[in-house]
Amino acid sequence: MSQERVAHDVKKWLDQYKTYEPNDFEMMYDDWITQNFEQIDPGMKEKFFSKLDDWFFHTHAFLQGSSFQNDARERILTVGRAISSDINKIEDMKHELTIDQLTYIAEQHKARGRLYSFTQGGLTGTGGWLLLGIDFPLMMIMNIRSVQLIGLTFGHEMNHPYEMMISLKVFHAATLPKRMQARAWRELMDELDNQEHPFIYEGNDQLTNERWLDQPIKQGLKSLFILMFRKKIFQGLPFISIAIGAYSNYHLTKRVTDFALRFYQYRHLQLERSRSDVGSGT
Repeated sequence: MSQERVAHDVKKWLDQYKTYEPNDFEMMYDDWITQNFEQIDPGMKEKFFSKLDDWFFHTHAFLQGSSFQNDARERILTVGRAISSDINKIEDMKHELTIDQLTYIAEQHKARGRLYSFTQGGLTGTGGWLLLGIDFPLMMIMNIRSVQLIGLTFGHEMNHPYEMMISLKVFHAATLPKRMQARAWRELMDELDNQEHPFIYEGNDQLTNERWLDQPIKQGLKSLFILMFRKKIFQGLPFISIAIGAYSNYHLTKRVTDFALRFYQYRHLQLERSRSDVGSGT
């Protein structure tokens, strides 16, 4: 059965995080981050991460109200209706389509997201200060949008507060270092298990903390390397800088979209199991 195969794929994918052992450098790095942040005033830390969380919430709301996101939403429904004429709204996707059909549609969003990131990273690699300055927020916006589109494909309406928080927590978990993602996955599972209302989010609404700073630090290093190699020009173009920008952004989006797809696949399998339990009277 396709559900059993997908469940096996999700388990195999998840095992790489459960069995991952951080090396000595990663442990030293984590200790360094912890020690340095312990020296910062707790009030300042709380304010900083609160402002960062607010930016993510506003970004999510902006994307949901944008015309290109609404167009993408309609395209998802159009593709869904081409498979099943019983689809009238986003929620119908998870009821009318099989997990293979949903995965196929989501894979198209993954591919487009990686292409957009690759192109944007390549442009950033030309070394212009404006492009370097907007690279990080633009990458965050593009990857949040990719998570939203995968969630929509699996029939979860992103305008609901609960789904908004879940999608942002999926994005947050996907952008954490690999050594921290098993714990982030368990926290996401707890979120699903503790859901009491289908629309209202009642859990912890904090997103970012010291664990997430690995991503901005990597971004800073990427920008530094781009600046270092932007004068290495071949045939009028800084190919090394372009390659650094394109690969880095592509790799990040691949990680985010892979994580998001596995999460929503797992969630769909849970839904199918609950339907089976209800149907069997257990």
